[in-house]
Amino acid sequence: MNPYDVLIAPFSEFEFMRRALAGVFALALGAGPMGAFLMLRRMSLTGDAMAHAILPGAAIGFLFAGLNLYAMTAGGLAAGLLVAVGAGVVARATGMKEDASLAAFYLISLALGVLIVSLKGSNVDLLHVLFGTVLGIDDATLILIASITTLTLVTLAFIWRPLVLECVDPTFLASVSRAGGVSHIAFLALVVMNLVGGFHALGTLLSVGLMMLPAATARFFVRDLTALVTLSTIIAFAAGAIGLLVSYHLGTPSGPSIILVAGLAYAGAVIFGPIGGLAARLVPGRHLEA
Repeated sequence: MNPYDVLIAPFSEFEFMRRALAGVFALALGAGPMGAFLMLRRMSLTGDAMAHAILPGAAIGFLFAGLNLYAMTAGGLAAGLLVAVGAGVVARATGMKEDASLAAFYLISLALGVLIVSLKGSNVDLLHVLFGTVLGIDDATLILIASITTLTLVTLAFIWRPLVLECVDPTFLASVSRAGGVSHIAFLALVVMNLVGGFHALGTLLSVGLMMLPAATARFFVRDLTALVTLSTIIAFAAGAIGLLVSYHLGTPSGPSIILVAGLAYAGAVIFGPIGGLAARLVPGRHLEA
Protein backbone atom coordinates (compact mmCIF):
# COMPACT_ATOMS: atom_id res chain seq x y z
CA MET A 1 0.00 0.00 0.00
CA ASN A 2 1.55 3.31 -1.08
CA PRO A 3 1.62 6.47 1.06
CA TYR A 4 -1.12 8.12 -1.00
CA ASP A 5 -3.59 5.33 -0.19
CA VAL A 6 -2.70 5.51 3.49
CA LEU A 7 -2.52 9.28 4.08
CA ILE A 8 -4.38 11.11 1.31
CA ALA A 9 -6.99 8.82 -0.25
CA PRO A 10 -9.33 8.65 2.79
CA PHE A 11 -9.68 12.45 2.77
CA SER A 12 -9.79 12.91 -1.01
CA GLU A 13 -12.33 10.17 -1.64
CA PHE A 14 -14.79 10.63 1.23
CA GLU A 15 -16.56 13.85 2.15
CA PHE A 16 -17.27 12.74 5.72
CA MET A 17 -13.53 12.37 6.29
CA ARG A 18 -12.88 15.88 4.97
CA ARG A 19 -15.60 17.28 7.25
CA ALA A 20 -14.11 15.44 10.21
CA LEU A 21 -10.64 16.79 9.38
CA ALA A 22 -11.99 20.36 9.14
CA GLY A 23 -13.78 19.90 12.46
CA VAL A 24 -10.64 18.59 14.15
CA PHE A 25 -8.64 21.53 12.76
CA ALA A 26 -11.17 24.03 14.15
CA LEU A 27 -11.23 22.26 17.51
CA ALA A 28 -7.43 22.24 17.69
CA LEU A 29 -7.21 26.00 17.07
CA GLY A 30 -9.36 26.66 20.13
CA ALA A 31 -8.31 23.74 22.32
CA GLY A 32 -4.55 24.37 22.00
CA PRO A 33 -4.50 27.78 23.71
CA MET A 34 -7.14 26.75 26.26
CA GLY A 35 -5.20 23.65 27.28
CA ALA A 36 -1.94 25.59 27.58
CA PHE A 37 -3.46 28.20 29.89
CA LEU A 38 -5.32 25.60 31.96
CA MET A 39 -2.05 23.78 32.55
CA LEU A 40 -0.08 26.94 33.40
CA ARG A 41 -2.80 28.05 35.81
CA ARG A 42 -2.77 24.59 37.45
CA MET A 43 -6.39 24.08 36.42
CA SER A 44 -5.90 20.92 34.34
CA LEU A 45 -8.50 18.95 36.28
CA THR A 46 -10.87 21.91 36.07
CA GLY A 47 -11.15 21.24 32.34
CA ASP A 48 -12.13 17.65 33.04
CA ALA A 49 -14.68 18.75 35.62
CA MET A 50 -16.20 21.30 33.24
CA ALA A 51 -16.42 18.69 30.48
CA HIS A 52 -18.63 16.59 32.74
CA ALA A 53 -20.53 19.64 33.95
CA ILE A 54 -22.02 20.38 30.52
CA LEU A 55 -23.63 16.94 30.32
CA PRO A 56 -26.92 17.60 32.21
CA GLY A 57 -27.64 20.75 30.18
CA ALA A 58 -26.98 18.92 26.92
CA ALA A 59 -29.10 16.04 28.21
CA ILE A 60 -32.03 18.36 28.97
CA GLY A 61 -31.74 19.74 25.44
CA PHE A 62 -31.78 16.15 24.18
CA LEU A 63 -34.81 15.37 26.35
CA PHE A 64 -36.89 18.12 24.76
CA ALA A 65 -35.52 18.22 21.20
CA GLY A 66 -33.65 14.97 20.61
CA LEU A 67 -30.21 15.21 19.01
CA ASN A 68 -30.78 18.83 18.08
CA LEU A 69 -27.56 20.81 17.71
CA TYR A 70 -28.82 24.14 19.02
CA ALA A 71 -30.86 22.79 21.94
CA MET A 72 -27.97 20.66 23.20
CA THR A 73 -25.48 23.51 22.70
CA ALA A 74 -27.60 26.00 24.64
CA GLY A 75 -28.19 23.48 27.42
CA GLY A 76 -24.50 22.58 27.63
CA LEU A 77 -23.40 26.23 27.80
CA ALA A 78 -25.96 27.02 30.50
CA ALA A 79 -25.03 24.00 32.61
CA GLY A 80 -21.28 24.57 32.27
CA LEU A 81 -21.48 28.23 33.26
CA LEU A 82 -23.87 27.40 36.12
CA VAL A 83 -21.48 24.80 37.55
CA ALA A 84 -18.47 27.12 37.17
CA VAL A 85 -20.24 29.97 38.97
CA GLY A 86 -21.90 27.68 41.54
CA ALA A 87 -18.64 26.00 42.52
CA GLY A 88 -16.98 29.40 42.93
CA VAL A 89 -19.82 30.74 45.08
CA VAL A 90 -19.81 27.66 47.35
CA ALA A 91 -16.03 27.88 47.74
CA ARG A 92 -16.19 31.55 48.73
CA ALA A 93 -19.28 31.30 50.95
CA THR A 94 -18.15 28.21 52.88
CA GLY A 95 -14.92 26.70 54.12
CA MET A 96 -14.67 24.24 51.21
CA LYS A 97 -11.80 24.55 48.75
CA GLU A 98 -12.73 25.37 45.15
CA ASP A 99 -11.33 22.11 43.74
CA ALA A 100 -13.43 20.02 46.15
CA SER A 101 -16.51 22.10 45.40
CA LEU A 102 -15.97 21.71 41.66
CA ALA A 103 -15.49 17.94 42.06
CA ALA A 104 -18.80 17.66 43.91
CA PHE A 105 -20.63 19.68 41.27
CA TYR A 106 -19.23 17.76 38.33
CA LEU A 107 -19.93 14.33 39.85
CA ILE A 108 -23.54 15.32 40.45
CA SER A 109 -23.73 16.76 36.92
CA LEU A 110 -22.35 13.63 35.31
CA ALA A 111 -24.76 11.34 37.13
CA LEU A 112 -27.72 13.62 36.42
CA GLY A 113 -26.84 13.91 32.73
CA VAL A 114 -26.53 10.15 32.23
CA LEU A 115 -29.84 9.64 34.05
CA ILE A 116 -31.67 12.22 31.88
CA VAL A 117 -30.37 10.73 28.62
CA SER A 118 -31.28 7.23 29.79
CA LEU A 119 -34.87 8.27 30.54
CA LYS A 120 -35.64 9.10 26.91
CA GLY A 121 -32.88 7.71 24.73
CA SER A 122 -31.37 4.33 23.97
CA ASN A 123 -27.86 3.10 24.68
CA VAL A 124 -26.89 4.40 21.24
CA ASP A 125 -28.02 7.92 22.18
CA LEU A 126 -26.10 7.69 25.44
CA LEU A 127 -22.93 6.62 23.61
CA HIS A 128 -23.41 9.50 21.17
CA VAL A 129 -23.57 12.02 24.01
CA LEU A 130 -20.65 10.51 25.94
CA PHE A 131 -18.29 9.75 23.06
CA GLY A 132 -19.47 11.89 20.14
CA THR A 133 -19.51 11.19 16.40
CA VAL A 134 -16.68 13.10 14.77
CA LEU A 135 -17.28 11.26 11.47
CA GLY A 136 -20.88 12.50 11.48
CA ILE A 137 -20.12 16.24 11.60
CA ASP A 138 -22.53 18.20 9.38
CA ASP A 139 -22.41 21.78 8.08
CA ALA A 140 -24.26 23.24 11.08
CA THR A 141 -21.90 21.58 13.57
CA LEU A 142 -18.88 22.67 11.57
CA ILE A 143 -20.10 26.27 11.54
CA LEU A 144 -20.75 26.13 15.30
CA ILE A 145 -17.27 24.82 16.08
CA ALA A 146 -15.64 27.36 13.75
CA SER A 147 -17.64 30.19 15.35
CA ILE A 148 -16.59 29.14 18.86
CA THR A 149 -12.95 28.94 17.76
CA THR A 150 -13.11 32.37 16.13
CA LEU A 151 -14.67 33.93 19.24
CA THR A 152 -12.01 32.19 21.38
CA LEU A 153 -9.09 33.58 19.37
CA VAL A 154 -10.55 37.10 19.25
CA THR A 155 -11.27 37.12 23.00
CA LEU A 156 -7.80 35.78 23.80
CA ALA A 157 -6.30 38.64 21.81
CA PHE A 158 -8.05 41.09 24.18
CA ILE A 159 -7.35 39.31 27.50
CA TRP A 160 -3.92 37.85 26.66
CA ARG A 161 -1.86 40.25 28.79
CA PRO A 162 -3.87 39.99 32.07
CA LEU A 163 -4.24 36.25 31.51
CA VAL A 164 -0.47 35.81 31.23
CA LEU A 165 0.18 38.08 34.21
CA GLU A 166 -2.30 36.14 36.33
CA CYS A 167 -0.42 32.94 35.49
CA VAL A 168 2.95 34.46 36.41
CA ASP A 169 2.18 36.84 39.27
CA PRO A 170 -1.50 37.20 40.26
CA THR A 171 -0.60 39.33 43.31
CA PHE A 172 1.14 41.94 41.15
CA LEU A 173 -1.76 41.98 38.68
CA ALA A 174 -4.25 42.54 41.51
CA SER A 175 -2.17 45.45 42.80
CA VAL A 176 -2.04 47.30 39.47
CA SER A 177 -5.27 46.35 37.72
CA ARG A 178 -8.75 44.97 38.18
CA ALA A 179 -8.58 43.07 34.91
CA GLY A 180 -7.66 39.80 36.62
CA GLY A 181 -11.19 38.91 37.71
CA VAL A 182 -12.71 39.83 34.35
CA SER A 183 -10.12 37.87 32.42
CA HIS A 184 -10.60 34.86 34.70
CA ILE A 185 -14.36 34.83 34.13
CA ALA A 186 -13.89 35.31 30.38
CA PHE A 187 -11.35 32.49 30.35
CA LEU A 188 -13.71 30.09 32.14
CA ALA A 189 -16.47 30.99 29.69
CA LEU A 190 -14.13 30.21 26.78
CA VAL A 191 -13.24 26.86 28.34
CA VAL A 192 -16.92 25.96 28.61
CA MET A 193 -17.59 27.06 25.03
CA ASN A 194 -14.71 25.03 23.61
CA LEU A 195 -15.78 21.98 25.59
CA VAL A 196 -19.31 22.36 24.20
CA GLY A 197 -17.87 22.58 20.68
CA GLY A 198 -15.73 19.50 21.32
CA PHE A 199 -18.72 17.75 22.85
CA HIS A 200 -20.51 17.61 19.48
CA ALA A 201 -17.51 15.93 17.84
CA LEU A 202 -15.88 13.89 20.61
CA GLY A 203 -18.51 13.71 23.35
CA THR A 204 -18.23 14.90 26.93
CA LEU A 205 -15.78 12.21 28.04
CA LEU A 206 -13.23 12.87 25.28
CA SER A 207 -13.48 16.58 24.43
CA VAL A 208 -11.19 17.58 27.29
CA GLY A 209 -8.57 15.08 26.06
CA LEU A 210 -7.90 17.11 22.91
CA MET A 211 -7.50 20.16 25.14
CA MET A 212 -5.12 18.83 27.81
CA LEU A 213 -3.00 16.04 26.29
CA PRO A 214 -1.40 18.18 23.53
CA ALA A 215 -0.65 20.96 26.02
CA ALA A 216 0.95 18.50 28.45
CA THR A 217 2.97 17.00 25.58
CA ALA A 218 4.19 20.39 24.35
CA ARG A 219 5.39 21.31 27.85
CA PHE A 220 8.17 18.72 27.54
CA PHE A 221 9.60 20.51 24.50
CA VAL A 222 9.21 24.28 25.01
CA ARG A 223 9.23 26.80 27.85
CA ASP A 224 8.06 29.97 26.10
CA LEU A 225 4.30 30.58 26.36
CA THR A 226 3.80 31.53 22.70
CA ALA A 227 5.71 28.46 21.59
CA LEU A 228 3.71 26.33 24.04
CA VAL A 229 0.38 27.54 22.64
CA THR A 230 1.57 27.07 19.05
CA LEU A 231 3.01 23.61 19.60
CA SER A 232 0.02 22.34 21.58
CA THR A 233 -2.27 23.48 18.74
CA ILE A 234 -0.10 21.68 16.15
CA ILE A 235 -0.03 18.51 18.26
CA ALA A 236 -3.81 18.62 18.73
CA PHE A 237 -4.39 18.86 14.97
CA ALA A 238 -1.80 16.17 14.19
CA ALA A 239 -3.37 13.83 16.76
CA GLY A 240 -6.79 14.49 15.22
CA ALA A 241 -5.63 13.80 11.66
CA ILE A 242 -3.66 10.67 12.58
CA GLY A 243 -6.50 9.44 14.78
CA LEU A 244 -8.94 9.78 11.88
CA LEU A 245 -6.60 7.76 9.65
CA VAL A 246 -6.23 5.08 12.34
CA SER A 247 -9.99 4.94 12.73
CA TYR A 248 -10.49 4.65 8.95
CA HIS A 249 -7.92 1.92 8.33
CA LEU A 250 -8.47 -0.17 11.48
CA GLY A 251 -12.22 0.37 11.87
CA THR A 252 -11.88 1.71 15.41
CA PRO A 253 -14.11 4.45 16.93
CA SER A 254 -12.84 7.82 15.76
CA GLY A 255 -13.05 9.78 19.03
CA PRO A 256 -11.11 7.32 21.20
CA SER A 257 -8.60 6.82 18.36
CA ILE A 258 -7.83 10.55 18.32
CA ILE A 259 -7.37 10.71 22.09
CA LEU A 260 -5.22 7.57 22.16
CA VAL A 261 -2.93 9.02 19.48
CA ALA A 262 -2.59 12.15 21.63
CA GLY A 263 -1.92 9.86 24.59
CA LEU A 264 0.87 8.08 22.72
CA ALA A 265 2.42 11.45 21.88
CA TYR A 266 2.28 12.35 25.58
CA ALA A 267 3.88 9.03 26.57
CA GLY A 268 6.70 9.63 24.08
CA ALA A 269 7.21 13.15 25.45
CA VAL A 270 7.37 11.84 29.03
CA ILE A 271 10.19 9.50 28.02
CA PHE A 272 12.11 11.48 25.40
CA GLY A 273 11.12 15.12 26.06
CA PRO A 274 14.21 17.32 26.36
CA ILE A 275 12.65 19.46 29.12
CA GLY A 276 12.06 17.28 32.17
CA GLY A 277 11.61 13.98 30.30
CA LEU A 278 12.86 10.72 31.82
CA ALA A 279 15.73 10.32 29.36
CA ALA A 280 16.90 13.89 29.91
CA ARG A 281 16.90 13.33 33.67
CA LEU A 282 18.70 9.97 33.53
CA VAL A 283 21.40 11.03 31.06
CA PRO A 284 23.50 13.83 32.58
CA GLY A 285 24.19 16.78 30.30
CA ARG A 286 27.60 18.20 29.63
CA HIS A 287 28.86 20.85 32.03
CA LEU A 288 29.71 24.22 30.62
CA GLU A 289 33.42 24.97 30.52
CA ALA A 290 35.08 28.34 30.86
